[in-house]
Amino acid sequence: MITIPKGTKDVLPDKSAKWRYVEDTLRRTARDFGFKEIRFPTFEHTELFLRGVGDTTDVVQKEMYTFEDKGGRSITLRPEGTASVVRSVVENGLYAGVLPLKVYYIAPNFRYEKPQAGRLREHHQFGVEYFGASSYTADAEVIGLADTFLRRLGINNISVSINSIGCPTCRKAYNAALKEYFAGHLGEMCETCKDRFERNPLRLLDCKEAHCGEIAKSAPHTVDYLCDDCKAHFDGLKRTLELTGIDYTVDTRIVRGLDYYSRTVFEFVSKDIGAQATVCGGGRYDGLVKTLGGPELAGLGFGSGIERLLMVMDALGIETPCDDRPDIFVAGAGAESEDTLRRLVWGLRRVGVAAEADTTGRSLKAQMKYADKLGARYTLIIGATEIENGSAMIKNMSTGEQTQAELTPEAVAAVVADRSDR
Repeated sequence: MITIPKGTKDVLPDKSAKWRYVEDTLRRTARDFGFKEIRFPTFEHTELFLRGVGDTTDVVQKEMYTFEDKGGRSITLRPEGTASVVRSVVENGLYAGVLPLKVYYIAPNFRYEKPQAGRLREHHQFGVEYFGASSYTADAEVIGLADTFLRRLGINNISVSINSIGCPTCRKAYNAALKEYFAGHLGEMCETCKDRFERNPLRLLDCKEAHCGEIAKSAPHTVDYLCDDCKAHFDGLKRTLELTGIDYTVDTRIVRGLDYYSRTVFEFVSKDIGAQATVCGGGRYDGLVKTLGGPELAGLGFGSGIERLLMVMDALGIETPCDDRPDIFVAGAGAESEDTLRRLVWGLRRVGVAAEADTTGRSLKAQMKYADKLGARYTLIIGATEIENGSAMIKNMSTGEQTQAELTPEAVAAVVADRSDR
């Protein structure tokens, strides 16, 4: 037997309705905030992620699925969505249109890491990207979008943490302070941190090694080194979040795991799923569009793992209003009903009614048992009498009420159209 690759997961039919509900909620919320969907390839040229994500990140150094194609090109399965969106914006000249540009996506990402609860090697991400707005009000809008979709899903027991990691101007002074602090501890740190010490000191704060993490806890704070512009931006964000009623805390340890971030970074953390508790994270990346060949264009966004959202919802016992039951099951009593039954079932489907019928030769009694297992909302039996009369009784399986209707798709659909029992 061939089994599924490690770190991947099937979504079976009994779970897919919940996935669809979550995805529909995410799409509706994005549209409510003025975001339009964008789609992009599953794989990209490796250079995109080396330049966009950063070659000092764990994603690039340890987690990418990279291979050489038959043309000798280095190709990588997409590990995150932002770089692909920015590449598309630059390549297709979307920055020349109406700004700000607001897009969202729901797509799989791939990272070679140790599989654990809520973190798979293939995981699905909802992300939004916002281009052409440098104001802190745009930051607040993106954070507000995240807060809204989480609450719409019933995930209320969350904390919002924000931080500012400054801009290239004030980052120089902060990097110098980091190097001064970590220089006395470098001998105790992992080889990856020793490499990052010279190339990108900020990444020392994001090391996943427990001992390095303990050392990083006493490192200087980014907010103590902000320039006047970055400080004003951060103060404005805090004030706007307070005005909109979003509770937050400032967590100076947040730097996020990718190199493109600047100024605002944030995380939404669930209090219900233990260690792997971050359900949404993002921030501002004002220099990324230019880095990938575009103009100077402000950008920000976030990503949220759908598997992680579902895990939180399961932990909270959140039921989703999903119903994959057939609207009606049409049963046949005798071979003479076959043609009428098939015409009716196919006609119902064409007018938007979810209709089911047996295709395996079951007896009438077995058909009704099958309809019950499917959870059909209505049933209709076609026999010789129904064919002769051109009508049949439609039974509401919840109430037991029966309604007579002509054996036409339109007449049956009119009875089934009352979906108050869904």
